[in-house]
Amino acid sequence: MSSDSAEGNCRGWAAKDISGLLSPFKFHRRAIGNDDISIKITHCGVCYGDIMWSRNLFGGVTKYPVVPGHEISGIVQEVGANVRRWKVGDLVGVACYVNSCRNCEMCDQYLEYHCVNGRTNTHNGIDVDGSITRGGYSTFIVVHERYVFRIPDNYPPDLAAPLLCAGVSVYGPLVEHNMTQPGTKLGVVGLGGLGHMAVIFGKFWGLEVIVFSTSPWKKDSALNKLKADRFVLSSDQEQMKCMVKSLDCIIDCASEDHPLDPYLLCLKPTGVYIVSGAPPVMKLNPLLIINGKITVAGHAVGGTKITQEMLNFCAENKIYPAIQTIPIQQVYEAHEKIIKKEVKFRYVIDIENSVK
Repeated sequence: MSSDSAEGNCRGWAAKDISGLLSPFKFHRRAIGNDDISIKITHCGVCYGDIMWSRNLFGGVTKYPVVPGHEISGIVQEVGANVRRWKVGDLVGVACYVNSCRNCEMCDQYLEYHCVNGRTNTHNGIDVDGSITRGGYSTFIVVHERYVFRIPDNYPPDLAAPLLCAGVSVYGPLVEHNMTQPGTKLGVVGLGGLGHMAVIFGKFWGLEVIVFSTSPWKKDSALNKLKADRFVLSSDQEQMKCMVKSLDCIIDCASEDHPLDPYLLCLKPTGVYIVSGAPPVMKLNPLLIINGKITVAGHAVGGTKITQEMLNFCAENKIYPAIQTIPIQQVYEAHEKIIKKEVKFRYVIDIENSVK
């Protein structure tokens, strides 16, 4: 069983308590197994989920010290004896999970994140040797080969990292609900890591994209950088009234507590409301769903099949997230800015050049 030690084989940054303050931390990664690969981490995206795990916002489940990070890109540095898909030097990614039972109905459909017998999260889970999994705010990671994704050779690793959570969390449900047809009217609630990717995908598919935000300063980014068709300040009742029964689909990417009713009113009858953010509570009037024949669907990250499909799609079509690269020493400040809604799009940590 691996353990934490000043003489550990892996360097990372960890939160030690509910303050979420991160600092250098050495620990032992488990030995590579026959079906595993070891990945030198070059970049890791910063997700709101990292903040929730670091500050124990999931409700008493964080095991400290916690090394966050589940949008990982890197280079294969070692492969197990049975591994044939990967070789040393391959550019690869790791997402939010590193294991599952591989025997249940969900795993058989490549929906491993929803494994009936329980997935193993990239951080704060229990690994095959009984140790606690540690995430991508670290120098390398050991993963079963099934849960590793190929990053196409022409795709920059820093830009690939956010796709492994933010990208697939919006690509997956839009594809699943057939919201990829030109002319479809899509509302995007929240313009952060997930939201900006929803706008990028929507515009590529030829959708009419309307951004809803409580931050008026994001209007310029929405309209001029991301080329959204309209920006709606959701705190302005007059602007919201103009959107009633106008949209085919809304994808809600906001992480803070917010009411659903004002947005449900914006959907046409038979519209689809997709929840991809992680708010602590969501309140709604069920009559709006019943009378409007509205479908409310939840969607987290994707299984291995849809995630690889999305990576290939982005590479083939030159679709890239908007990122700001930072050293690991600035990650706590980045967390604070995310909480205060002061960040545009996605932070990505340059692990290779800053974790020493």
